Amino acid sequence: MKHSERRGGTSHSKQLSRRDFFRMGSVAMAATAPGLLFGRTRTPLPAEKRLAFYNLHTGEHLKTIYWAQGRYVPDALQEINWILRDYRRNMVKPIDVRLLDLLYALDRKLETRQPFHIICGYRSPATNDYLREHTAGVAKHSMHMQAKAVDIRIPGCRLVALQRTALALRDGGVGIYPVSEFVHVDVGRVRQWQFPAGSRHKRPA
Repeated sequence: MKHSERRGGTSHSKQLSRRDFFRMGSVAMAATAPGLLFGRTRTPLPAEKRLAFYNLHTGEHLKTIYWAQGRYVPDALQEINWILRDYRRNMVKPIDVRLLDLLYALDRKLETRQPFHIICGYRSPATNDYLREHTAGVAKHSMHMQAKAVDIRIPGCRLVALQRTALALRDGGVGIYPVSEFVHVDVGRVRQWQFPAGSRHKRPA
């Protein structure tokens, strides 16, 4: 069964090329799903879990079945790791599968049928340091560096609706950035914030 579809170009890098990355073969992450969906409670699991992404920086698209027949799909996880890589340095780190299950839960709740637009997935320490010097609101010990966080928006979905849905799941941290028009979600401790404080919510373009 063909689990995924992808398109879009990437730039060459001395760090890691797309071809080299996929030559590495399937990662050893075909673990049985731990039932993390919807706030880490026991709920009936679907036969398949799908996710769709669009990387705003690279123009890459991915639509994939990342979980099927009771297991995570290694090839699909590799493709997700790639599209959520640190595109500035072309560096890849395995995305925490709990974050993928959180995104799946969000997708199910919102029922938008739109891909997640990715502002930032994995972030290397060097990139995080650079952004801290040039951008406000970047945490020194960001969970992006652990591949446990993602900054997203969804076409046609108001930021506040995305934020409130994520908060209702109570499955990690949720931050809203109205000026930059994205919501941060992670699988750390449950908490919430807004940056800058007191800013007004805006509909994504």
